[in-house]
Amino acid sequence: MDLEARGEDGFVGPAAPERSGTMYGGQFLAQGLGATQRTVDRDRAAHSLHAYFLRTGDVNLPVQLDVERVRDGRSFSSRAVTASQQDRELFRMTVSFHVPEAGPAFAAPEMPEAPAPEGVTLTYNAFSRANGEAEDWDGEARAMDLRYVNPPTAPPGEPVLEDQRLWMRVTEELPEDPGLHAAGLAYLSDSTLIDHAVLRHGRRWQDPRLVGTSLDHAMWFHGAARADQWLLFDQTVEATGGARGLTTGRLFDRGGRLVATCMQEGLIRWTGE
Repeated sequence: MDLEARGEDGFVGPAAPERSGTMYGGQFLAQGLGATQRTVDRDRAAHSLHAYFLRTGDVNLPVQLDVERVRDGRSFSSRAVTASQQDRELFRMTVSFHVPEAGPAFAAPEMPEAPAPEGVTLTYNAFSRANGEAEDWDGEARAMDLRYVNPPTAPPGEPVLEDQRLWMRVTEELPEDPGLHAAGLAYLSDSTLIDHAVLRHGRRWQDPRLVGTSLDHAMWFHGAARADQWLLFDQTVEATGGARGLTTGRLFDRGGRLVATCMQEGLIRWTGE
């Protein structure tokens, strides 16, 4: 997130922490949000974003981020941002910012029951490795701690129908910057959504025959929250078909407050069939 200003509303983001594979989509979300935040007044906070992943990124290269100032109103600002490497556009996102206002609050979903994160020891990385994740997978280098509340332990071929839940947080303590924490939530939100879309069909995302990637991502921020403190990520598969899957994720803080909602559609294509 240490973005370097380059030209008018242009920024360069550092290369990815992992050193193999393709760039993690959450990095595009976080760096793109960070770039747009730098072009709006500090009295405005992001309340929604809508993004498309267009091409895969190279983890060994920095990312060029170019922001377009679409509109500034009295209460709302709109921005668009593109991310590119070597003059190839990889990612495009629009972000809306809002001056916080007082108003009645309501959230339909309640935080599901889950053990305290300190008592959950199975990490997402350990589960993935134990279930056949490729040896050259370098996702463990990402700045996130994911703990599996209810891992899909059914044997392959048996559908898993329950919603998937993880405790998650950014691993490093972040400064008191609400915008940075919003970027941290966006970074976390791309971690596991499409993985779970295949469970409904008795498949597992570690299967080497799976070609899966994020296609688009939408996110709504309901209130400020710290990304470096434990959040419960409750995920529901909405629909699959046409080699795509749609999943909803809800992020709750430890007090049970719904802090963000996201939806993602991803490619779930199977080879060798």
